[in-house]
Order: sequence, then C-alpha cells, then structure tokens
Amino acid sequence: MSDSRVIEPIGPFEATLRPPGSKSITNRALLLAALARGKSRLTSLLFSDDSRAMLEALQQLGVRLEIDEAGESVVVHGTGSLTHALVSHTRAAHEPLTLPLGNAGTAMRFLTAACAATPGLHCVLDGIARMRQRPIAQLVEPLRQLGGAEITYQGQDGYPPLLIKGNRLQGGRLSMQPTLSSQYISALLHIGPLMKHGLDLRFQGPVTSKPYVAMTLAVMAAFGVVAEVDEAFTHIVIPPVTQAGAYRGRDYAIEPDASNASYFLAAGAVVPGGGCTIEGLGRGSLQGDVGFADVLHQMGAGLTFGRDFITVMAPRGGEKLRGIDIDLNAMPDTAQTLAAIAPLCDGPTIIRNVGNLRVKETNRLTALQCELTKLGVEARIKGDDLFITPPPQNRLTPAAIDTYDDHRMAMSFAVLGLATPPGTITINDPACVNKTFPRFFEYLEGLASNRSKGR
Repeated sequence: MSDSRVIEPIGPFEATLRPPGSKSITNRALLLAALARGKSRLTSLLFSDDSRAMLEALQQLGVRLEIDEAGESVVVHGTGSLTHALVSHTRAAHEPLTLPLGNAGTAMRFLTAACAATPGLHCVLDGIARMRQRPIAQLVEPLRQLGGAEITYQGQDGYPPLLIKGNRLQGGRLSMQPTLSSQYISALLHIGPLMKHGLDLRFQGPVTSKPYVAMTLAVMAAFGVVAEVDEAFTHIVIPPVTQAGAYRGRDYAIEPDASNASYFLAAGAVVPGGGCTIEGLGRGSLQGDVGFADVLHQMGAGLTFGRDFITVMAPRGGEKLRGIDIDLNAMPDTAQTLAAIAPLCDGPTIIRNVGNLRVKETNRLTALQCELTKLGVEARIKGDDLFITPPPQNRLTPAAIDTYDDHRMAMSFAVLGLATPPGTITINDPACVNKTFPRFFEYLEGLASNRSKGR
C-alpha cells in the first residue's frame, strides 16, 4: 500500500457486508482460552496487528496454539493457567521473558494483569514509542493493592515498559475511582477468579465505557466464570476458585467488530442515496458500539435495527444529517467516526465526555482538531468535549489527512471522502489500518461497486 491514498467519492449505493471479527472480543477470548482448562476453538477471529501481538505473546508464554489464518480460526490448548504453560517454556531462570506488544493497548493491559497473577513468571512487557507514552498506573496500582503484584517501571513512572514478577494475588475488596480506560477494569476482572480471595470490586463513580466492561463479563461467562453485578453496575463480585481451571475451554464464535462497522454505517448515512446493512450485529450484540446506529438515527438517518442486523440509510429528499450534541463516553471508539462526518451536517456537533481519547493510539482529541482545521472546519476542544462547526455550505478545503499511526483516523476520514468532491480527502499512511482492519480499503471499494462484501 502506498504512502498516501486519495479517496474517491461514490454515488448512491446499497451494500450488505459483514466486517471481520471484533478486536475487543478477539483479544479477550484469546486470553481467557489460554487461562482455561481444556481446548477452545475460536472462529471468525480477527487477524490484525493487535490480535497478532496477543497471539505471539501467548506463544512466547508457552501456550500451544493451532492458527488457521485463512480459516479465521485458532485452537487454543488451555492448561488452566499460564503457570502450566510455562512448564514447557525453556529459558534461563534469571532472565525475564520480553513480550513486545507494539501499540496493542488491549494486549498490554490484559497481559499486565495476567502476568502479575501468574506465579513464577518473570517478564518484561514493552511496546513501540507510543506505547511508552500510554499511561498504565491506573492498572498497576490496583494490582499492587490486591497483594502480591511485583511490578517495576523500567522507564518513566506510570508507563511501560514493565518488569513483572508473577505471584498468586491475594485479591479481595478493591475500591476504584473512574479510570481513563475501561481496559484497566477488564484486565482486573479477567484475573478475578485466579486470586486467593477472588475480587470484590466497587466503583466510586461512573464506570468508564461501561459497555466494554459488560462485554468483558459476558465473555468471561461464556468461558465459565459468572460474576455477581448489582443493578447500578457499581459493585462486581467474582468468587475465588480453589483450583486451577476456573475458566473452561469451549468453541466460541466472535461477532463482527462494531467499531469498524461504524464506518460503513456512517457511509450509508452521509452518501446521498446511500444505504448499508451490517450482518451479524444487532440488538443482541455484546458490543456497545452498535449504539452508533442510534446516534445516526438521531441525526436523521433511516434505521432498521434487528437482533442480528443493522441497516442505515441516508436521509432522502436532499436532506442532510443534523448536527448533534451527545455524550460518547460509553462509545469512545465511535467518536472519530462522528467527528469526521460532522462537517457534512446541518449545524454544529458537540461530542462530550471523551477525555479518554487522549490516551489512545494517539491523542485523538488533538489529532481531530488539527485535521478538521485543515479542511476549513472550526474545531475547538473545551475540557473533555469537542465542538465542531461545519464551514459555510459544508464546503471543505482539500487536504491530506495525517493519521498519526492511528487506524481510526484513517478509517474515519476515508468515510468523509466518499461524500465530498473528488480530491478533497487524501489519507496519509493508509497502511495504519492494519492495526485492526487490514482489508478496510477493500471493503470500502466494495461500497462503490454496490456489491456485498462478506465471507
């Protein structure tokens, strides 16, 4: 793929597609299958930079995997804990095992907790330069509070790389303030049944990105660990398990990625005469990001929302989408999609409570402001909110969009290019989509030819 890619506009289209498997579910399922007792077969798996980082780390830890990338599946031979996998892992006892995790946030956060809770494991978790700028203290400190976690910062305090000496953690009651990322919470929940006293987690404020925490609990339940959760979602209890094998191996199909589906739903909403159906996602999805379809509907797009499909259509009769004022704290991965199409809307858009965008693959708030400004759009950050005002008559200044090694910057602004005059949008470093969606531009071209793109 070249260093830049011009996005060509498309005319009216009706497309049906099924995006690849969810990154979030893929990395959760891979870890839990590795911690499970017995064999698991994971299907519709996403193969991307992030999931490969997890796969390679698990193999380095001694987990036996049968990988079928063409068939989008992996067989994981779980032994009840990473401790058992390590028995077959040969290395000098005094040398820590180094796990290079690139810029895969889920792999870094989930493995930090899992390794800390693995007796006998001595390892270093590291990544690229950007990963060393992504904070992790809000996970490390709770792990230390749970008793037994030996984690040392090898560089700047509060950031990777981390030197970890694994132990069986004591666990028990833990009180948490709101965190920058729900991935810290999910990482702790994963290891709850591995702790001596289980995990009694209480939140002293709103849960960050609650749908992702609910997703974690649902995947855990699929692998045999059921948590007790109060109605207000402020108290989660995971009972301890007295022997290895809290999780049980199983066959598990991974649903399509709802965050990646948001780009095609947005295309269906902003391209005049457009319409897009996503198969495999709907009201029954584990992923909160399916709610982005409701956001588009509030803006004026047509919507049919089934249990296992979503159809979004652009407003008819020459109408534009309306700008919206919305809190996206529960769906932060859709914020860039909304920000990128906001310049085409009738009226301003305000995206609220998305301060956690600052600690993603890049500082997404600043990146959005910079790239929207290039296009002649007024973009202003106030606290954790982003204010976007379209230019007069929605006329954009042609620009090359920098992507900051962030897959979602590339995919979001590519959607904008589908509904703007030729030459308006050029995407720099389009290959950054390999992080979660290597075939993104192939799927995008499928919209232009009005054909389905699926399995």
